[in-house]
Amino acid sequence: MNTVRVYVNGRGVDAAAGGTALDAVRAADPAAADEIAAGRRALTDSRGLPTAPDTAIHDGAIFRIVAVRDRGADRAAESTER
Repeated sequence: MNTVRVYVNGRGVDAAAGGTALDAVRAADPAAADEIAAGRRALTDSRGLPTAPDTAIHDGAIFRIVAVRDRGADRAAESTER
């Protein structure tokens, strides 16, 4: 099996070539991959830009796992502060 070296939250991972960002996360942390698949966590690239879990991976790709913010809850909190 051919692999590529990617980084998930700073940890180097050998993931299957031709795989997805979610596959790379699953190789690094299966529980975190389940959280992403369920929509409770999200992925960004090295610049902090949102990245779809089905993004194709390449050698040297960098992904970060981030919290998903509930925008509705944020708006509700803002309206009660006024």
